[in-house]
Amino acid sequence: MSSFEQNILYITGAGVSVESGIPTFRGEDGYWTIGSVNYTPQEMATRQMYQTDPEQFLQWYYKRFAAYRDHGPNDVHYWLADKNLITQNIDGLDGKAGNKDYIAIHGRLDQMTLFHHQGDDVKTFTTPWDKVDENNLSTSLLEIFNIEKGSEPIIDQSYKPFVLLFDEFYTELYRISEAQQRMLNADKIIFIGTSFSVNITQMALEIASGRNIAIEVVDPKPVKIAYDKVTYHEMKASEYIEYLGSVSDNT
Repeated sequence: MSSFEQNILYITGAGVSVESGIPTFRGEDGYWTIGSVNYTPQEMATRQMYQTDPEQFLQWYYKRFAAYRDHGPNDVHYWLADKNLITQNIDGLDGKAGNKDYIAIHGRLDQMTLFHHQGDDVKTFTTPWDKVDENNLSTSLLEIFNIEKGSEPIIDQSYKPFVLLFDEFYTELYRISEAQQRMLNADKIIFIGTSFSVNITQMALEIASGRNIAIEVVDPKPVKIAYDKVTYHEMKASEYIEYLGSVSDNT
């Protein structure tokens, strides 16, 4: 890993990818406002649903996430390309922008794993989304993930999207120990485009407050945090990097 400027850790959420045409999770058109016919997103995005109804899960996942697989990075992703970065996003845009060592703490849209017991040491594989036949969506998705129609996925035989689901926990597959160490080593943590509604942001806040280090929050409507060393930037991520550029030009 290269040395990081001032040892700043950036933690990003869905707001960073909005200008790439990818919806946030909890906005008006967000992922979590769109469920299936019979289930809410919080019910769909679970290991339990994948185990009991993989056909419906995969269709939902494909339509809500894989549909954005060809979107490209925006200026913010390129700006973050040489930064010490943990992202909650599964879109893979930070990798496309050139960041070689970012942590995708919730997984990657372009990858899958063997369906395994949580905590098992497994490898990731490239998901062959190009083999999906949208005219025969259900069957082709089941074939890709090696699941028999009408059956449940089989441990160490079927595949699973490389994504951390609501009823799963962080494991080393998601580089959780490395993520925690980056938080502990940071002199400052900057949160960009996140609603602070997931465990990784709470973990980072606890570490920051425990070490009494400064944090910054970049968001048009930032969540207010009960901590006295917070600087808020009520702006979009793209506006923030423009702001930093103007500050640099004037110093």
